[in-house]
Amino acid sequence: MAHVRIDAVHKHFGHTHVIKGVSFDIADGEFCVLVGPSGCGKSTLLRMLAGLEKIGEGSISIGGKVVNDIAPKERDIAMVFQNYALYPHMTVRDNMAFSLMLSKMGKTGIDERVDKASDILGLRALLSRLPRQLSGGQRQRVAMGRAIVRDPQVFLFDEPLSNLDAKLRVSMRTEIKALHQRLKTTSVYVTHDQVEAMTMADKIVVMRDGEIEQIGTPLELYDNPVNQFVAGFIGSPSMNFLPGVVRGGQVWLEGDARLPMPERTGAHEGQAVVYGTRPEHIDLVQGTDGIGTEVVVVEPTGADTQVFTRIGGVEVTSIFRERHDFRPGAQIRLRPDPTRAHLFDAQSGRRLT
Repeated sequence: MAHVRIDAVHKHFGHTHVIKGVSFDIADGEFCVLVGPSGCGKSTLLRMLAGLEKIGEGSISIGGKVVNDIAPKERDIAMVFQNYALYPHMTVRDNMAFSLMLSKMGKTGIDERVDKASDILGLRALLSRLPRQLSGGQRQRVAMGRAIVRDPQVFLFDEPLSNLDAKLRVSMRTEIKALHQRLKTTSVYVTHDQVEAMTMADKIVVMRDGEIEQIGTPLELYDNPVNQFVAGFIGSPSMNFLPGVVRGGQVWLEGDARLPMPERTGAHEGQAVVYGTRPEHIDLVQGTDGIGTEVVVVEPTGADTQVFTRIGGVEVTSIFRERHDFRPGAQIRLRPDPTRAHLFDAQSGRRLT
C-alpha cells in the first residue's frame, strides 16, 4: 500500500494544454475514482501516474518517492486495461505468471501467488484455458489476477468495464469493490460512468477540460455539488435545471411558474439563476399546489416510474416509487422539495450558498 500525491501536474500535447495544474492526494489504501466526460484528461493523468506519459510540469510521488523519472516497471504499480491486454497464445496461468517470470521469481513463489489470486477471483478451473475460450467477464478477472499477483503498491484501472454488457458491468463492479476491501491496496480507477464512481469510490475526483471541478466522497458530491457541472454529472438520472429569476423570495420560471427558494441559498433580487432539483426529490401533488406540467413520456421500470414532463419549454424528469399510468399530454402537478434543491448562478454556474 502507498500514499499517492499529485502536485501541480501539467501536460501538453503540442499546443494543447490537456492537464492544467492538477493537485490532489490519495490516502494509503484508498479507492479513488477519476471521473469526467471524454477528453477531460483523466486517462492521461492515469497514464502519467503509470509512467506511460511524461509529466510536463509538477510531480507525482508514490509512497513518498517522486517517480517523475522512474521507469514504469520500477514504480511498483499494476495496471488493468480496458481491452484486457492478455497474451492470446498463453494460458490463463501463464498470463497471470508472466510478469513474475520476468522478475526471475522462483517457480514455487509464482505458483503460490497465481493459486492465491485464482482462488480470490474464482479462476482455479480456468487456469489451463486460452483467452479466446473465456467470456468477457472471465478475461477481465484474468487481467485483474495478473495485477494481483504482482502485489503492487498501487492498482491502476483504466475504464476496465467499458467493454462489458450492462448486467456484467454491475457484477464486475461489485467484484472489484469486494476485491479492494479484501486487499486494501491503494487504487486509482478511471471511468466516464458516474454510477461506477458513486458505487465504488471512497473518494471521487471530478474533472473537466484538464482541471478538477470537485473532490469528495460520493455523497458529498451528490448532496453538495460546488457547481452546475458537478450537479449534472453526478446522479442518475441527472439533475433537472430550470432557468429563472429571483423575485420576492421566490424563483420565477418561464411562464410565471414559481418555486420556493431552496434552503441554505443566497441570491439577490433580480438575479438570473438556475433552479436544480433531482428527479427523486420531486413529489406528485394534487389541487393547486406545485407547478402544472405536461406529460411527455412515461417509463415504468417495475421498481419505480420515470415521468418526463415539460415546464415552460424545459424537460423535467421525475422518479416516483408508485406506479402511474399517465398518458402523453396529460396535465399533472409537481412540487420539488426545497430542502434538497439547489440554486446556481446563471452566468458562472457556481452553486449559491
